[in-house]
Amino acid sequence: MTEPLGKSRDMRVFERCESEVRSYCRSFPTKFHRASGYTMWDVDDNAYIDFFAGAGALNYGHNPPEMKDRLMRYLADDGVAHTLDMASEAKEAFLSSFEETILKPRELNYKVMFPGPTGTNSVESALKLARKATGRQTVMSFTNAFHGMTLGALAVTGNKFKRGGAGVPLHHAVSMPYDGYMGPDVNTLDYIESYLKDSGSGISLPAAAIVETLQGEGGINVASDKWLKGLADICKRYGMLLIVDDVQMGCGRTGTFFSFERCGIVPDIVCLSKSIGGYGLPMALTLIKPELDLWKPGEHNGTFRGNNLAFITAAEALNFWKTTRFAEEIADKSRFLRERLTDLVRKFTDFEGEARGLGMMQGIAFEPGIADRISRMAFERGLIMETSGTDGEVIKIMPPLTIDKDGLNRGLNVLEECLVEISKETDAVLAR
Repeated sequence: MTEPLGKSRDMRVFERCESEVRSYCRSFPTKFHRASGYTMWDVDDNAYIDFFAGAGALNYGHNPPEMKDRLMRYLADDGVAHTLDMASEAKEAFLSSFEETILKPRELNYKVMFPGPTGTNSVESALKLARKATGRQTVMSFTNAFHGMTLGALAVTGNKFKRGGAGVPLHHAVSMPYDGYMGPDVNTLDYIESYLKDSGSGISLPAAAIVETLQGEGGINVASDKWLKGLADICKRYGMLLIVDDVQMGCGRTGTFFSFERCGIVPDIVCLSKSIGGYGLPMALTLIKPELDLWKPGEHNGTFRGNNLAFITAAEALNFWKTTRFAEEIADKSRFLRERLTDLVRKFTDFEGEARGLGMMQGIAFEPGIADRISRMAFERGLIMETSGTDGEVIKIMPPLTIDKDGLNRGLNVLEECLVEISKETDAVLAR
C-alpha cells in the first residue's frame, strides 16, 4: 500500500487542474507557505535556502521589512491600486526617486515608459520603438540570447525549444555570435561587421541590436567590456540603436544598478523588469533617450502598467542605492562566491567544470546531465537552485542580493555535498 503523501508533497490538485506547461513546480516539487529574506518554508515547515530569487525578481529578498511595512500602510490608507497610466501620487514618488537616485548620479538622460508589467512587454516596446525610429524592420540579436516569450521577443531569442513554442515563423531578426561564441581567439564583432558592410551579405541594415551584457538563461555567458564597447561603436557607426535587456541583470544583479555601467556605454534603450518592483510585484520600465521618444499617445499601452502597489515598493527599494554601501556589499559577496566556485572546480577535476559569471549571477558549467542532478539533489537537501544553458549544463547561483555570507556559505556547502555524492556514484560505476 502506498504511504500517504506529506502535505507539502501532495501535488494532486496541480496535476489535475493546472496546464502541463508548468515547469518550476516540477523542479521543486513542494508547496511553499511562507518566506523571509533568503529562506522559504513549505507547508510541512521544511526550510529551503533560496539560490533562485524568483528568477531574479527578488533581488532584495522575500518580504523585505521596509517594503512590506510601506505597502501595508498604503493599503491600510486605501491607496489607489490601479490607474492605468493616469497620474498618481505613488507613480510621482517613484519617478522622482528614480530620477534623483538612479539617473542623475549616473548622468543618464532617459524618458521612462511604463509598458505592460513584464520583461517581455518591455522588450516588445523597445523593438517596436526601434523600428519606428529608424524605419527599418530587422533587429540583430545574439546566440544563446533570451528576451521573453511573446512573438517579438521570441524572434530575438536563441533557444530552439522556446522558439519552437511560437507555432509560427519568427521573422525580422538576425542572430549573430555573442562574445566568445566562436572561441576565445575570435572577435565576433569582426564577423558581425563584415556582414553589415558587405552589400552582398544578404542582411538588411538592422534597426537595432538587442543584447544582454550577461546571458543568464543562455548559460551565464559574460560579454567583456571591450566587446560591449565595440558593439556600441558599431551601432553608432551604422546608425543602429543599442538596446540593453537588463530585465534580469539590472537592479544590482551584476554589482551595479545597471549591468552596463562596468563598461561605460550608454544604450539608446534599456529594458527593466523583475526586481525593479522591489517586492516581486509585477512592474516593468523601458528607458528611452528623449530624442527617441516618438510614441503617439496610447500607441503602446496595457491595462496593468499602472500598478501602484509596485510603485510603492519600487520607490522604497531605491533606498538601497542612495549610497555606495549596497554595491560594496554585493562586490564583497561576489568575490567570496567566485572564490568558493573556483575552489570547487579545482577540487572536483573529474567533472571538468568551469566557473562562470559576474556579481551575484554565477555558476559552474558541466557536461550535460550533471547540473540537473545537482539541482534535484540540492532541493532534497534544502537548497533551491536552477540550471541554465541550452542543455541545462550550468548550475546557476542567483540568491537575493541581501543574503548574508553565512547563508551564502551554507548553500554552497550543500552544492559541495552534492558534488561529493555524484563523484562517489561515478567512482562506483567506474569500479564495476
